Amino acid sequence: MRVVIVGAGKVGYSLAQCLVEENHNVIVIEEDETRRNIIQNSLDVMTIHGNGASPRILMDSDVRSADLMIAVTDSDEVNMVACMAAKQAGIARTIARIRDIEPNSREEIEFHRSLGIDLTINPEYVTALEISRILMIPSALEVEDFADGKVRLLELKIRSESPMVNTPLADLELPNNVLIAGILRRNKIIIPNGRDILLPHDNVFLVGDPKSLEMIQDEFADVLDPVKQVMIIGAGRIGRNLAVILEKAGIAVKVIDKDQERCQELARFLKHGGVYWGEGTDLDLLIEEGVGDADAVVCLTDDDKLNLLLALLAKEMGTKKTIVRVGRTEYIPLMEKVGVDSVLSPRLITAGFILAHVRRGNYVSVSLLEGAKAQAMEVIVRPSSKVAGKKLKDVSFPENSLVGAVVHQKDVYVPNGNSILYPDDRAIVFALPDTVSTVEKIF
Repeated sequence: MRVVIVGAGKVGYSLAQCLVEENHNVIVIEEDETRRNIIQNSLDVMTIHGNGASPRILMDSDVRSADLMIAVTDSDEVNMVACMAAKQAGIARTIARIRDIEPNSREEIEFHRSLGIDLTINPEYVTALEISRILMIPSALEVEDFADGKVRLLELKIRSESPMVNTPLADLELPNNVLIAGILRRNKIIIPNGRDILLPHDNVFLVGDPKSLEMIQDEFADVLDPVKQVMIIGAGRIGRNLAVILEKAGIAVKVIDKDQERCQELARFLKHGGVYWGEGTDLDLLIEEGVGDADAVVCLTDDDKLNLLLALLAKEMGTKKTIVRVGRTEYIPLMEKVGVDSVLSPRLITAGFILAHVRRGNYVSVSLLEGAKAQAMEVIVRPSSKVAGKKLKDVSFPENSLVGAVVHQKDVYVPNGNSILYPDDRAIVFALPDTVSTVEKIF
């Protein structure tokens, strides 16, 4: 597939990187010469210097022949105009990153479609949703739902005294509809087999029925009480969305931000939560507002290093769980190593959302895990698929991939080698990046 990406910022770069790894033909349009040079020197892509909405650029034969345009500049208006112009130039599908959009507003979605924008994504809102899911399951480091909530992927940190450690996976007694799909050890993800064992402080990825996962997660990770109080440091777009989502869920929220206008704006949206104008590093303010009593502290400033400092400070003062937003994905392993519970990258969440659309037809959703070290994909089995009607043991899956769960009609099960996938089944596939293109061909 030929894909045009307008904007070589963080999201654009991540998308281009993922698409190149999957052997797509990628063209990146960028006005900033420095950004354009960085992506051209780092990735095997074609770059064009200029405005993605420019008629001169859109009339370029390489651009006009594209199957898809993805506009992810920092400007909503530029992204919308670029997609509208792309449709007029003959590009079949368009995706725009639009921040100023009401979440789940069908009217706005239909309006954008009428303009020629097939899909819109609000990165800050989807990041806030991801954080809220993690907060609802206190022991989890990451939570992903598939098949309309019938299948869940949980990332948990193994406690030292867990009964699951030092035993071959084949000998563990797990529910029939739960599987260990991956192990994160020393910053590397392993797709395990029955001979592998879990070690203390590994991160384990469990996939299966949500109720069964809830029953057994305490055997892997420390037991934490339900989250009732959350402190958010940073009232930007993610912080505002998250505060509203949590308040609607009945969770007490306190938000701290150094920008007075942001505080005043958020205060108009919250009915019960408190908004405080001040520095997140102000110890007196943190103590006065009970940071040590908070079940979780979420650090969402635009400064990665400040977020790390604030998370460690909150841990020192007694906070049970810390979640950090990160801009530079290379910081993720470091932050997890020094004690931050969950680290999320809005650009990777956005990239995963868009990748599902790029692969549309078979793929329903794509989640990039641990800084894109692995992917969890929900795939619909088509009648023409190489797996349809065959036993899984007779399909040549690459070594670093596995089918973790299957939804057949309304039932969820963990497959084995004798399991058969039928048309319209939904398979949750766990794979390392170098195997994704092979898995895609199989399905």
